[in-house]
Amino acid sequence: MLRELRTASLRDAPYAFGDSLEDALSADAAVFDAAAARQADSHTATTFILYTEGHPAGLIGANFESAPARRAFVFALWVAPAVRHLRGGELLVNAAIDWLASENATQIYAWVTDSNTTAMRFYERMGFIATGDHARSTQTSEQWETLLMRDLAGAAPVASAQ
Repeated sequence: MLRELRTASLRDAPYAFGDSLEDALSADAAVFDAAAARQADSHTATTFILYTEGHPAGLIGANFESAPARRAFVFALWVAPAVRHLRGGELLVNAAIDWLASENATQIYAWVTDSNTTAMRFYERMGFIATGDHARSTQTSEQWETLLMRDLAGAAPVASAQ
């Protein structure tokens, strides 16, 4: 299932993720299964999957950097185009944030490709703000990413306005 969702996300938005479609397609299914098994009981990394009508329709990753910084990140958010209007992105981000908070995160970070203005606006509606940090994309040196952060201190879950 992870492989199916990863390849679907890369077909839809190849510029938005650190992997290439070719790499995902050439990877053995066992690689994805092993990642899912490792994350099942992990306190440092996990993936949440969105289901609609019994079918996988989206995913998001959440992890902690290695010590000493141990910053908490959400990444690789993707929701199938046919169900984006159902606010699944918000559900996934909030689920990931809840999990990170349960592991004692107080700030959540996300790298967003500068050219992906839709994602940038989405994260801003979810309470993230730009930190001022920028870096070249891990996928292509022609693209830049901006580091966003959401402070959880006293914050309630945020939902976008309809």
